Amino acid sequence: MAVERTLAILKPDCVRKELVGEVLSRIQDAGFQLRALKMITMSKAEAEGFYSVHEDKPFFDDLTDFMSSGPCIPVVLEKENAIEDFRALIGATDPEEATDGTIRSDFAGSIEQNIVHGSDSPENGKKETAYFFAEHEIVANKSSME
Repeated sequence: MAVERTLAILKPDCVRKELVGEVLSRIQDAGFQLRALKMITMSKAEAEGFYSVHEDKPFFDDLTDFMSSGPCIPVVLEKENAIEDFRALIGATDPEEATDGTIRSDFAGSIEQNIVHGSDSPENGKKETAYFFAEHEIVANKSSME
């Protein structure tokens, strides 16, 4: 199985609740390698650009308001089967439906403020990673480059 990259975003509620260390620890404990991370505050326009795939949905304005409401932390993750494994680790979008022990089940307050974003496909993982990071900002794993 090939090593995949995925993008996680520790959302403004994660930062506000001071859960960054706990969430990153769980991610690393699950075997993910951190390849890049930074703390940013997205403008409304940047949030709209990132979530443009949802622009015709009723929750778009609330989502982009929330994502531009405070600091967040985009993180490039890498491991075999990264997309599927990360989505299992974080749980369902709605924390009420998330499996016990997942990040969203344990920490999310609502479907709107659910602690963390995770790419939903390898293609979106590449696209989303490129939205926040230039390739030279991502630290390569030598074994994955061979």
